[in-house]
Amino acid sequence: MIKDFFSLIFPQVCVSCGKALYKKEKSICMFCIYHLPKTNFHTDKENPIAKIFWGRVPVIAASAYYSFAKGGNVQHLIHQLKYKGQKEVGVTIGKLYGQELKLNEEFRRADIIIPVPLHKKKQRKRGYNQSEYFAEGLSQGMNIKTDFKSLYRALASETQTRKSRFNRWKNVESVFQLRDKISLSGKHILLVDDVITTGATLEACAHTLLQIPDVTISIVTMAYAGN
Repeated sequence: MIKDFFSLIFPQVCVSCGKALYKKEKSICMFCIYHLPKTNFHTDKENPIAKIFWGRVPVIAASAYYSFAKGGNVQHLIHQLKYKGQKEVGVTIGKLYGQELKLNEEFRRADIIIPVPLHKKKQRKRGYNQSEYFAEGLSQGMNIKTDFKSLYRALASETQTRKSRFNRWKNVESVFQLRDKISLSGKHILLVDDVITTGATLEACAHTLLQIPDVTISIVTMAYAGN
């Protein structure tokens, strides 16, 4: 009764559309779950994200859950996750997409999920890495373990906003390093991030992971901010 009383005065709202959530809903309302713009890229091996990496870095498969439009609900949703402490958003989206990805033969073969890491200073300032929560949701949806330690960001790079594709790559080309190559040897790694634009950060991570013997890589993001 107390919970219901506080829900009346301070209703929980959908982080995407801002409307009040019903009792069984968490973070995102059912309307948004069904109506946010899904890419369905995981059903197309030659989708726009896969093409980003052609000739740049070898990946088994690549996809994103949503299409990102400036000012749209997906942007608002990710902003809430990234800057407003709404961590459950990442877990919820990860679970939803994980349940779809495990039906795909290439993605369900992944052995481990690794999120793009933040530099320790940035993570301390923000308090968390939003991509870890997306990874955790994928882990629950796909029944695949996560690894938040092996890949790390050794240098604090500048913000990627408003940088060209080449400058984005130069900004991150040598900032990632590995703590342990042996335990990941021969693994199929699912590398994940929140949003992909040019793919420069993910490419830099992938090149670092490819130092591991016999490793293969697939890539998944929450959203694709394509043209």
